[in-house]
Amino acid sequence: MSVAIVGGLHADARKAAVRRLLAEVPHSVALHHDLSTAAEGTVLRTVRDRTGVLARGRTPLVNDCACCALREDLVPELQRLAEGAAAGLTRLAIVELWDSGEPKAMAEVVAASGLTVTAVITAIDPALVLPYLANGDDLAERGLAAASTDQRTVADTFARQLEYAPVLAVADSPEADDEDHSLLSQLHPTAHRVPIDRAPERGTGNCAPTPNVPAPDNA
Repeated sequence: MSVAIVGGLHADARKAAVRRLLAEVPHSVALHHDLSTAAEGTVLRTVRDRTGVLARGRTPLVNDCACCALREDLVPELQRLAEGAAAGLTRLAIVELWDSGEPKAMAEVVAASGLTVTAVITAIDPALVLPYLANGDDLAERGLAAASTDQRTVADTFARQLEYAPVLAVADSPEADDEDHSLLSQLHPTAHRVPIDRAPERGTGNCAPTPNVPAPDNA
């Protein structure tokens, strides 16, 4: 089983990229941990495929750290899915990161478990690139902190999300102009950019080919 990691502070674009992969890659499932429930002492896990939600569950915080709970829960869930891959049930697991999740850290966690990371994708709304890079607010001020000790800012987090991913899923944003797209190209000139339709009701018929995810193995 292969693993694709999809992240990004631009939630609508990220969700659209995940929908796209689920729709176009056979036998794929998406795994998402919602850290917004951390104040209740848990992290909400959701597993879904193109037809809808397959399972939900909660995992307790680890040392009052939602991100730590995510890491502790993520690998066992991926390994469970990998066991199903042997029976042809799952060929691609899509890890949809929470808003402030950083793809580099999650890719390292997944790779260290022995699983194969075949794609790391950051989803982008080009109209929001400059506003996010100029946003010096702490994540905690925006309700996006992954732990009580999280001192990252919106700008720093977004910059790392953007710079690390070799593939950018770029949302079809009517608010974006040529300068926004030019800025994105300057910030990450080597990235493979894939246009995505962020409107769920419009389907995938007019989209360009699926982001560059190699064909998953059978195991």
